[in-house]
Amino acid sequence: MILIDPPVWPGWDRVWSHLVSDESYDELHAFARKVGIPARGFDRDHYDVPSDLYDEMVAAGAVPVPSRVLVRRLIDSGLRHRKGT
Repeated sequence: MILIDPPVWPGWDRVWSHLVSDESYDELHAFARKVGIPARGFDRDHYDVPSDLYDEMVAAGAVPVPSRVLVRRLIDSGLRHRKGT
């Protein structure tokens, strides 16, 4: 399943969401390609998505969840890739 958290993460004069899969990186990359997210948006285990694309991601099938749920699902799936690991 593709999950997205609320756009609350500041950076580069914008606010961002995280887009993840709790199934596989293949699923995540396929979804990103389908919705036009550039590969440079991928960061270890997620894609960074600007707030102006949030509604588009949900319309395309990403399931909105709170950030803590997104992280828990990522950890439980074994796909969490922390910085430095």
